[in-house]
Amino acid sequence: MTDPAPNPPKRSIWHNWISLAGGVVAGGSFFAFILLFAIDQFGYSQKNPYVGILSYLIAPAFLFLGLALVLIGAWQQRRLLTRDPNASWPRLAIDFSRSRDRWILLWFALGTVAFLLCTALGSYSTYQFTESVQFCGQVCHSVMKPEFVAYQRGNHARVACVECHVGSGATSFVKSKLNGSHQVYSLIFNKYHRPIPTPVSNLRPAQDTCERCHWPEKFVGSIDRTYRHYLTDDKSTPFAVRLLLNVGGGDRSARGPAGGIHWHMNVANKIEYYATDPQRQAIPWVRVTGRDGIATVYRTPDFKGEPDPQKIRVMDCIDCHNRPAHRFKSPDEAVDEALYLGHIDSGLPGIKRTAVDLLTQTYSTEAGALAALDAGLKQHYAGQPGLDPSIAAVQDIYRDNFFPEMKSDWSKYPDNVGHLDSPGCFRCHDGNHKDAENPKRIVPNDCSTCHVILAQGRDAELAQLSTAGLTFKHPDPGSIEGFLCSDCHNGKLQGQ
Repeated sequence: MTDPAPNPPKRSIWHNWISLAGGVVAGGSFFAFILLFAIDQFGYSQKNPYVGILSYLIAPAFLFLGLALVLIGAWQQRRLLTRDPNASWPRLAIDFSRSRDRWILLWFALGTVAFLLCTALGSYSTYQFTESVQFCGQVCHSVMKPEFVAYQRGNHARVACVECHVGSGATSFVKSKLNGSHQVYSLIFNKYHRPIPTPVSNLRPAQDTCERCHWPEKFVGSIDRTYRHYLTDDKSTPFAVRLLLNVGGGDRSARGPAGGIHWHMNVANKIEYYATDPQRQAIPWVRVTGRDGIATVYRTPDFKGEPDPQKIRVMDCIDCHNRPAHRFKSPDEAVDEALYLGHIDSGLPGIKRTAVDLLTQTYSTEAGALAALDAGLKQHYAGQPGLDPSIAAVQDIYRDNFFPEMKSDWSKYPDNVGHLDSPGCFRCHDGNHKDAENPKRIVPNDCSTCHVILAQGRDAELAQLSTAGLTFKHPDPGSIEGFLCSDCHNGKLQGQ
């Protein structure tokens, strides 16, 4: 009698190369996720929003891809087994008595260790790269070219982006992860705004970011500054104002009296305001609470009723220093600086007027703008010495401050430090904010409150210093009474 044929070994639908490859991908991705999560949680006090893209987007994506491959391989294997259930199938067995099996297991173990090591090093190196300014400004955020260019020329060029835009804390950590994922979506599907809006509403308070380096209680005193300008006449006549900026301090206990510009800091008093526009340029209501706890409300005559309590903001550093790392210079200011430094030849007739006029024309691309600047200046000053360096300087001004593809320039981002090209200080110190109970009391708008003019004019006039302070003498003989500086000085030529 013939012995019955032995039953074929039971076959598993998971026993296939596709499922095995998927398991390797899923295992490596899960290991990378755990590593990145640990680094992000315990590596730094400052949370990086971009590592969230790796930890919570890319690593899980590969994890799910690996799991999908496991399922695909099992489904395909199940189909094959359904068609031929008696087909032979190699068994997975390891026999340590055989030299071949021992070597295979050894190489598998070494390969696994090498794979995990490479995953760890790669994940950490990628994490480190996402901490870099280059990643924020040039790779994932190519749309951030205007901000990146301005950042490189700013006072915070050695401060990493995440230091100011994220900060520490669990709430910031969660928001940064969500924001990083949204930025990836916006970039992939071209959903970002042009120009990139200023993050006015979602920036961390200055106490959480700026004051990690800056000391708000420090008494600064007065700073000697000279502001050099050039008129738009044929000679580009220079005109300078030398003054003492009364920076002062916010706390009388910090080796100086409380007063000056830094009196606004929330050290010895509290200032709150209500703005009616997203960029906080129109401020009709201000409340000041002194050290004694007494609150005084100032409002403009046209503001009636009471502001929404949810929209009242406590003033901090970035309400004035709102462009600390991404400042775009106006054409007027940039050309003045280039003339003073000798990058633009002041001997070219009317060069201030011509350069500003050409810079403020509308161009659709940067390449087109540079070509137009070159042609326009050559048309005005053909054959004159000093033309080529001046053309290069004007083109550099455009590259640094104008980004037509992103529709970005100085006019889209008002600078609240000062009050020349945008209202700035005059958002409140315009003489129209009056005490609700005593209309004779107003928010002070006397120039000497914040600065003292030591000298003004040109040449010998600048050597005649007045410690008592001078009354500002506008170089234009026309009346400027009743106007704010920014009413005329809007970065362009007057009348544009």
